[in-house]
Amino acid sequence: MAPKLSVLLLLLAVATVTVLAQRRRPASTATDEWNYRDGSERVNMRGVANLTQILDNWRFDILTQMKGLLQNDHQSLLPDYARIQPLSEALDDLYKEFNALKAHLGDLTEKFSAIETFIDEVKAGQANAGPATAPAAAPAAAPASVPRQTGRRVMRKKASTSS
Repeated sequence: MAPKLSVLLLLLAVATVTVLAQRRRPASTATDEWNYRDGSERVNMRGVANLTQILDNWRFDILTQMKGLLQNDHQSLLPDYARIQPLSEALDDLYKEFNALKAHLGDLTEKFSAIETFIDEVKAGQANAGPATAPAAAPAAAPASVPRQTGRRVMRKKASTSS
């Protein structure tokens, strides 16, 4: 029982000393910001210049070493590109498929352009001939005139000559 009591008294004494020490400390400012002007008159400018020179020298040395490593031993700095090869192959396959789809779309456009031109001509012919042959009792049954789109051009793919 006595050792427990002595340990308890020791802990109580440490807690009391800690609380009293905290009360004696000056309260911190409300902003808790560093005032850079405090002590500025005691700054050794020669020391600042020396520190600046040292940091500049370190920067130059680091950049020189990095440049040397990149030029002479780039494998130690750059990633292993062997891991990137499967991704590169997948992108290449995707690019080839995209180009094949684009070529197929061009072929389909070429095939349908002639059909579109024929349909436009038929609609224009019906619109011009429709009111003259339609009976007067049913003017609503005549098809609406479809103006021909003037911005279209029929483009044909050049036949490739094999040599």
